[in-house]
Amino acid sequence: MDAIERLTQTLLYEGYILWPYRRSAVKNAQRWTIGGVYPPAFAEQSGGADRSTVRAECLIEAREGAEVEVTGRYLQVVARQMMRAEQDGLAPVDQLVVGQERYLSWDEAVERQCRGSLVLTSYPQLRVFPIDVPPGAASEELPGGAITRTWEPLSGVMTIAAEPIETRDERTLFKVSTDLRNTAQWQGFDRGAAMRRTFVSAHLVLNANAGSFASLVDPPDHLREATRACKSQGLWPVLVGEDGAQYTMLASPIILSDYPRIAPESPGDLFDGGEIDQLLILNILALTDDERDEMRATDPRARAIIERCTMLAPQDLQRLHGVIRAMRPIS
Repeated sequence: MDAIERLTQTLLYEGYILWPYRRSAVKNAQRWTIGGVYPPAFAEQSGGADRSTVRAECLIEAREGAEVEVTGRYLQVVARQMMRAEQDGLAPVDQLVVGQERYLSWDEAVERQCRGSLVLTSYPQLRVFPIDVPPGAASEELPGGAITRTWEPLSGVMTIAAEPIETRDERTLFKVSTDLRNTAQWQGFDRGAAMRRTFVSAHLVLNANAGSFASLVDPPDHLREATRACKSQGLWPVLVGEDGAQYTMLASPIILSDYPRIAPESPGDLFDGGEIDQLLILNILALTDDERDEMRATDPRARAIIERCTMLAPQDLQRLHGVIRAMRPIS
């Protein structure tokens, strides 16, 4: 997994489940709070707190004929229901015990993507890419029962537009706009039900096969005025990749600086970026046996966290204590 993929993956699951990583924790009673693109009717009744469309606008300097590719990434909520085998078939239950393992009914998520591209030309361009995820179900058999996973349909569109602004030295400055819009006809006020028709933690990744994206955080002097005219909504575009690279832009619902990095000392995602890895891991190691049991039963990703943390060697924990990235003289 390259650095951009790891960064996007981490952001995609930010807030997926929070410390103490248990279903019974109050912090996990209301989930999916980052980067939601909601059904229009639900977003409208929220009074502007929730969005049915997110938008990223940025600038690229390129020759005509260069291509911009956009990948929309998001999570879809999946209902995980425990089923116990009975004489007349399978019956839904809150939890299922199989040997020494316990499984709880809970909401999980599956990763989805939509893709599109646009060729930059001397006149404005607009392309529309429909998103249509049909409803579905899957079953996983267990001794004495099963796990049933179901998901609702998702519908929306991703649009990519490009408008030439000016040409200089055989290169044209283009304004690129990308929208991700939820078009679900779902009606209602229940948040839990609306989340099943929502694009959760939605991100956009823009790649150029030629040309240079401009930083919106610290633009060059000759592009400052043009960057002020870029109006993103619900997304924050930054340059990603190696320092100085300008061919990939990440538009995230989380505010970042250009060229963000995952700390190399981090042993893996903890889904709780507002906290410090070392403190979270020490808290996990201090859990009681009953708390660890519920954490394992709550979610496979929570189970992976506890297994990873309990296997850390002392030197791995020491690396989390602190690090100096760079030094400079104090004036």
